[in-house]
Amino acid sequence: MPEGDTVWQAARRLHDALAGRVLTRSDLRVPKFATADLTGRAVLDVTPRGKHLLTRIEGNLTLHSHLRMDGAWKVFAPGQRWSGGPSHQIRAILGTADRTAVGYRLPVLELLRTTDEERVVGHLGPDLLGPDWDPEQALANLLADPARSLGEALLDQRNLAGIGNVYKSELCFLLGATPWLPVGALPADRAAKLPELAKRLLEANRDRPNRITTGHRSQPLFVYGRAPRPCLRCRTSVCVADQGDGSRERPTYWCPNCQTGPAPSTTRHRGAPRRTTN
Repeated sequence: MPEGDTVWQAARRLHDALAGRVLTRSDLRVPKFATADLTGRAVLDVTPRGKHLLTRIEGNLTLHSHLRMDGAWKVFAPGQRWSGGPSHQIRAILGTADRTAVGYRLPVLELLRTTDEERVVGHLGPDLLGPDWDPEQALANLLADPARSLGEALLDQRNLAGIGNVYKSELCFLLGATPWLPVGALPADRAAKLPELAKRLLEANRDRPNRITTGHRSQPLFVYGRAPRPCLRCRTSVCVADQGDGSRERPTYWCPNCQTGPAPSTTRHRGAPRRTTN
């Protein structure tokens, strides 16, 4: 599930493969940009912004992509067989003399002027893995709507950029609060720790192939995906229920013993998360 750490890794792979090199192949398989030809232009850099990827190309051009739930960028050497899905799922191909980047199942793909990037990422809050990180601003954003549930506030990229459903559930566990607790009801000492705790989790995982929030590879996550198995701390069965506004509900995991606050009266006791949009 792509979140800030996954997108950071994807940006690094793309940057290492493409930056400073001239494109010899360009194929954008979305109707609006199907005729765009980027060959002959050099890739300047690939920068992550929250869950967004910005591939900057000479000539004041940026290829903006977002992975959502299922998207992926794969990098291949010459002659290497492509392995990211069937060919009809390919949305973008950017090739140089020695590497080819292939974007699969990209729900967002658009070409815009680099000077217009704010149009697609200007709404984002401080980036947990970016140079604009500001913990005080992130906390102020989270607390601006004190009645909003903690889980929904954490997922709102306008508050702070990079948290997805996995980190939402794990952060709430580490804070000892259910995802349905109003963010304004979170004790002040725990609220003050929230931004830096989120940053530490993403930073610790941006160089790992698999996320670990517990410190143990054998049991990498505290609650996410664990229902109805026992909580790693207290052995109470982990619960799962949907959280969202109806159109974008997400499976949310919590321990009813370790986390205090409101929770739904009905739960889905399933070990694997139900696929949703993100």
